[in-house]
Amino acid sequence: MSEGALNKAGATTGNWLDERLGASKIVNGFSRKIFPDHWSFMLGEIALYSFVILLLSGTFLTFFFVPSAAEVVYDGPYTTLAGQHVSEAFDSTMHISFEVRGGLLMRQIHHWAALIFVVSMIVHMFRIFFTGAFRKPREMNWVIGMILAILAVVEGFLGYSMPDDLLSGNGLRIAQGIVLGIPVVGSYISYFLFAGGFPGEAFIPRFYVLHVLLIPAIMLALITVHLILVVVHKHTQYPGPGRTNSNVVGFPLFPIYTAKAGGFFFIVFGVTALMGALFTINAIWVYGPYDPSPIGAGAQPDFYMGFLDGAVRIMPGFVEFEIWGHTVSPNIFLPTLVLPGLLVTPALLYPWIEAWVTGDKREHHLLDRPRNAPTRTALGVMAITTYTLLWISGGNDVIATHLHLSINDITYFLRGAVFIVPALAYVITKRICLGLQRKDREKVLHGRETGRVFRTEEGEVFELHAPLSATDRWLLVGFESPEPAQALSATDSSGVRRPGGRLEKVRQKISKFYFEDRVAPVTPAELAEAHHHGHHEEISASGGGDDSHAVGAGH
Repeated sequence: MSEGALNKAGATTGNWLDERLGASKIVNGFSRKIFPDHWSFMLGEIALYSFVILLLSGTFLTFFFVPSAAEVVYDGPYTTLAGQHVSEAFDSTMHISFEVRGGLLMRQIHHWAALIFVVSMIVHMFRIFFTGAFRKPREMNWVIGMILAILAVVEGFLGYSMPDDLLSGNGLRIAQGIVLGIPVVGSYISYFLFAGGFPGEAFIPRFYVLHVLLIPAIMLALITVHLILVVVHKHTQYPGPGRTNSNVVGFPLFPIYTAKAGGFFFIVFGVTALMGALFTINAIWVYGPYDPSPIGAGAQPDFYMGFLDGAVRIMPGFVEFEIWGHTVSPNIFLPTLVLPGLLVTPALLYPWIEAWVTGDKREHHLLDRPRNAPTRTALGVMAITTYTLLWISGGNDVIATHLHLSINDITYFLRGAVFIVPALAYVITKRICLGLQRKDREKVLHGRETGRVFRTEEGEVFELHAPLSATDRWLLVGFESPEPAQALSATDSSGVRRPGGRLEKVRQKISKFYFEDRVAPVTPAELAEAHHHGHHEEISASGGGDDSHAVGAGH
C-alpha cells in the first residue's frame, strides 16, 4: 500500500472516530499534558509496568493451571516425585514448569514481577510521603495508593499459596492460625474460608477466583482512577526556577514522554525477564507437595509478609488466657491484626492529620525536600526501621543457625530493639535533617566552601567561600517552615467559650511536637546583611583581594 493510501486511510479512520467519540479533543488534550522529569517519578512507572507484566504472564499461566485440590498421582518428568500423591494444583504447576514450553520462565517472570510490583509500590509511597505529595488536593490518591499496597500484599499471598507445595502450605497454615486467633469468631471465619477443617479442598478454587478475577479487577479499577486523578490534579514537581503551584515544567505526553515511557516499559520487562531466566525462585519441586505433618526447616515467607511472621515470633506467649470457656490468644491476635491496624490506620489518615496540625488548607503542587520537613521525615524513617526489625525477627531461626547464636538471645534482643531502635532512628533522623538545614542556611549566607585558604597581609588565615548562583540559592531558601500553633484564650472577644477547646489544645501540643525544632529559611534582609556586614573583608573566590562579589568566611 502506498504512503498516500495509508495517509488517507488514517485520516478517514480518525475522522470517523472524531465524529462519533470526539476523539480529537481527547487526543489533543492528552497529547499536550505536561509531565515533569525526575528519576524518582519512575518508581510509580515501575509499579505500573510490573502490574502489566503480571497481567500478561498471569494470563498465560491460567491456560495451564488447574485450581483444584483433588488428589492425583504424579507421573511427570521429575522422577524424584514419581508416584507421589499430589493435588491437581501442584501437578499442573509441575506440568507448567517442566512440560509447557516457556512455562518455567513465565512462572518465574510472574513471581519476580510480583515482588518488583510490591517493592516499587512501597518505595513509591515513601517517596510521596517524604516529599509531601499527599497534600491537598491529592489526599484521595494517597488513600488509593495505600489500598493498592494492601491489595498487592493480599494478592501476592493468594498467588503464593495456590501451587499447594510444602512451603506455601506452611504459610497457609500460619494464616489459618492467625484467623483462629481472632477472639470469639476466629474459628467460624476459618471454617467459612476453608469450607470446614484445614486444609480441605475448597480453598484453592476460592483463592483462584480471588487471585485471577476479583482482586485484579479492583486493582485495575483503582489504578485507572489513580491515573485519572494524576491528570486532573496535574503532576507534582520539585521546586526550581520558574516552577510554581500554578504551572508544570516538563515535557508533553506526546511525543516525548510517550517515547520515554514506552522505552522504559521494555527496560522493566527486559530486566524482569532476565531475572526470571537467571534466578530460580519458588522451586516447588524441591519442597514437594503440601502435607500438614512436616514443615521445611528455615521456611521464610516473601518479604512483604515477613514482618507479620516476625511480630508473632517475638510476641511473648504468656499473654494467652481463657474466659467463659473460650481460649483468647492475644499473642497471635495483637501482632498479626492489631499491630498492622495501628500501622496502617495512621498512614491512611496522615494527609488529614498533617493538614489539621498545620492548619494548612491550601493546594500544594510543589514537593518538599525531606530535610525541610524534619518531623515528617523522621516519622517515615521510624516506620521503615520498625518494619525492618520485624522483618529481621521473622528470620531469627536462620540468623541463629547461620551465625551460631542463641535463638532465645536473638528474640529477647529484638523484643527490646523493636521499641528502642525506632525511637533512636526518629531522633537521629530529625537531628540530621536539622543539621542539613543549618548547613544550607550557612551556605546561603556565606557561600559554598572552595577548599582554598587565604592569608591576609596581617597574617590572618581563613577559607575562601564562593557565592551561590541565584538558582542554587533559590533551591535552598524556597521552602516554608511553619511555626508551632499559638495557644488561644478559652473565650473569644465577647467572653463566649470557644468551641472545641480541648481538641485545640491537643492540636497545639502536636503542632509543638512537629515544629518546635525548626530552622527558618534565610530572608532577603538576612542575606543582604550577611553580604554587607561580615567580620572579614569580602574576598573573591578567585583570589582578587578587593573583588566585592566574593563572600567572606567569617560571618
